[in-house]
Order: sequence, then structure tokens, then C-alpha cells
Amino acid sequence: MDIGIDGRMDKGATVNVGAVQNDTLRSARFRLEREAHWRQLDELVTRAEKGGAAALGYDEVRNLASGYRQAMNSLSVARDISLDRALIAYLESLCARAYLVVYAPQESLGGLMRRLLSHGIPQAVRRSALPLFIGFLALILGAAAGYRLCANDPSWFYTLVPPEMADQRTPDASTDYLRSTIYGDEGHDSDRLAAFSAFLFSHNTTIVILIFTLGVFVSVPSFILTFYNGLILGAFFAMFYRRGLGYDVFAWLSIHGVTELAAIAIACAGGARLGLAVLLPGARTRKEALRHQAHDAVKLAILAALMLVAAAFIEGFLRQLIQNPTWRLIIGWGMGVCWVGWLLLAGRESTGSREGVR
Repeated sequence: MDIGIDGRMDKGATVNVGAVQNDTLRSARFRLEREAHWRQLDELVTRAEKGGAAALGYDEVRNLASGYRQAMNSLSVARDISLDRALIAYLESLCARAYLVVYAPQESLGGLMRRLLSHGIPQAVRRSALPLFIGFLALILGAAAGYRLCANDPSWFYTLVPPEMADQRTPDASTDYLRSTIYGDEGHDSDRLAAFSAFLFSHNTTIVILIFTLGVFVSVPSFILTFYNGLILGAFFAMFYRRGLGYDVFAWLSIHGVTELAAIAIACAGGARLGLAVLLPGARTRKEALRHQAHDAVKLAILAALMLVAAAFIEGFLRQLIQNPTWRLIIGWGMGVCWVGWLLLAGRESTGSREGVR
């Protein structure tokens, strides 16, 4: 009985060992017949990953495409006949890398930025009419309210404007002092101006980030924060206007404010897109609506950041160096015209292109 059992066990073990050896030989034969093509594909994929498809010649690109098809066929066969897992894992990795090289968009970071500036941002702005209306409305209403409050009662200035922002420019200051803050010689110290520009950019960026991120809460916090920035603007203008410096302060604000205040309103619009997705998701779930609206909302946030960079340079350098109010107006509103022209005209397909697509 023991011998018989031992005999059957030995026979089974022999069969299993033979099956394993057969599978090993089959995998080795399969690899030997195709390994040269896999190595060639691996080399081409590695070069394309490092230098892009442009680094390959015409024949190499053709070999890459055909090698990818052969590798996919080898992977299919290897799975069907259940070859060893290591070989299947290698082929899966190789095919995945080759797929990205063959089919994924081959675009550099510079190309992505050019496409974002030439099409992505302008098109996102043109799709955001209602959010932009909300953002600019909050700013304008705040400025009107701040002006009216401080024009009737200057003491409101101390309630609306933080002391660190007023910096001695208060209703109690003399007219000569207020005029000196508009036309005062800040000096031409480039280090001082650079530091001032960096401070302004950091301060304004913090405000814009808050306005944008708070928009997800049904847009209300973004609207309130933008409205408050308008209140400060209106309070400052009212104070200078009461001293007969309305034109001067308008020019002083225009050179940088056209860009800076528009950036704040655009950041509010980006936040409003997120808030409207939560408040009015439509046929989508709120999560899907938020994901859908986030594409344009992020582009608006990027636009606001770019505008803040420009505003920080203008406010930190040009506003200090240019004292003539007429030139301040020309530069400020000229920049506004450039922004509007870019956002309204860039990224539009020509009539011929649209007809060709149809």
C-alpha cells in the first residue's frame, strides 16, 4: 500500500516538474523569437521619452509604430498561453510606455503655455460672462458705497480702511501731505522699488487667493471680500476728492489700478464659477459640476495671477517713476485696452477654419 501510494506521488511529481519545464521552455522560445524587436522598441521609447518624438528620424518613428503593434500582439499571445508573469509584466510596461510616446500629445511646457495664453484663458473668459459680472459688480458696488459713506461722513474712513493701509493718509492729514503721497519723489533706488514691488505682489496675491478659494462656499465670501476691497477704494477716493485732488488720485489709481482691480474682480469671477457649480449644478451632480467648472475657474485664477505680476511691476516701478497724471492715465487705461483686446480677440477661429471643420 505504501509503495503504491509512493509510486503514484512520484508519478504526479514527475508530471508537474515536466509541465513546469515545458512552460519554461515555451517562455524561453517565445522570448528568444521576439526579444530583439522588444529591445529595439525599448531603445526607441527611451530616446523619445528623453528628447521627444522629434529626436527620432522618419524611419525610427515608423519602426516605433510597428514595434508598438508587435509588442501589443506579443502581450496578447503571452496572456492567452499563460506565459510566466515576469514576461507579461515586462511587456505590459513596455506597451504602456510605447503607447504614451505614440499617442499622447507631444507638447513641451512652452507649447502648453502658449496654447493657454492664446486660446485657453481668453476662451475661458468669454465663457464666464455671468461670473465676471458678479465680480465687477461686487467691486463697483463696494466702491460706490465706500465713496458715498465717506463723502457724507469722513469718520467712516477709519472704520473702513485698516490703519496699516492708510499709512497717515487720513481725513485729518493736510492737503499738501495728501498731494505729496500722489506726487512725492519716491527716489530712483532700484533696490527699494524692487522690494516695494515684491511686497505689493505678495499682498495682492494673498487677497486674490482668498477671494478665489472662498468662492466655493456659494460665492458669498468672495463677493463680500471683493465688495470690501471696493469699499476701501471708494473711501480713499472720497478723501482725496474732498481736498480737490480727485483728478490726481484718479490718475494715480489708474496707472496700476486698472490692472490690479480687474485682477481682483476676475479672481472673484473664478470663485463665483465654483460657487455657482455648487449652488446650481443643473443636470450634473454637485461634484461633477464642480469638476466641470473648475477648468475655467483655474484659468481665471491664472489670469488674475498674471495681471497681479503686471500690476506689481507698474505700481512698484512705473507709478513711482512717472509723475505726470496724463501719462499715468494713458499707461493705466492703455493696459486695460490691451487686456480687453487680448481676452476678446485671442483664440477665435476664423470663418474659413470653422467651415473646414464642418
